[in-house]
Amino acid sequence: MEDRTKLSNAKIPKLQCTGVSKTFGEGTSRQKNVLDAIDLEVREDEFLVILGPGQSGKSTLLKVLAGLEKPSTGKVFLDGKEVLGPGPDRGLVFQKYTLFPWKTVQENVEMGPKLCGHSKKETAEIALHYIELVGLKGFEKSYPHQLSGGMKQRVGIARAYANHPKIMLLDEPFGQLDAQTRILMEQETVRIWEKEKRTVIFVTNNIEEAIFLGDRIVSLEGKLPGRMKTIYEVNLPRPRVYTDIEFLKIRNTITNETALLL
Repeated sequence: MEDRTKLSNAKIPKLQCTGVSKTFGEGTSRQKNVLDAIDLEVREDEFLVILGPGQSGKSTLLKVLAGLEKPSTGKVFLDGKEVLGPGPDRGLVFQKYTLFPWKTVQENVEMGPKLCGHSKKETAEIALHYIELVGLKGFEKSYPHQLSGGMKQRVGIARAYANHPKIMLLDEPFGQLDAQTRILMEQETVRIWEKEKRTVIFVTNNIEEAIFLGDRIVSLEGKLPGRMKTIYEVNLPRPRVYTDIEFLKIRNTITNETALLL
């Protein structure tokens, strides 16, 4: 069987940034350069991690990919078509729990399929499938205030998947969780991705999380404007173990290079 990376490289990238920069504000004295000259190709079904400390432009980059922010220069392409705004072909999961508090778990997950015009039966079937996929079977009728932080984030992931997006964009989704729950959610994220393959771009400031999750890691310089520094290929088998010697070698390499940037 041919190597998946070789196959991907022979085709149009799933997502591509060419010369993407982003500046906020008007007038020379008020302008703030947040991103500069981002050139990036993302492969089909790849789990790509964007790694950087606070104020490195990584969340802004994700918003540009989502179409929530327009690049000041450069372009973004999804399957060869330019991204001109937000769309259902990109599923979004944020750090904050963006659930409707007056709706149940099932009703939250049903929002996308319902807006896409699916019948009531189809909408329920789609929602229940993804609720079970993220491990929340039995909590369909629960409301957000009855759920833990990790469970709320699972609902967010299920809701994003229910739209059948071409690509999933996750912006530090586990940043508000305690350490134990965060590790569990990292494991669950890999399980869901392996079961229902999709291109994933995951933003984090946590080096170990990046290594645990990513096929590749794109590090950003530790200051604005955000620039790509290094791309790391993470050639480790899954499931990964934080204490594995090869895992620790990659962590040390990234840690040492990161220290030079800050």
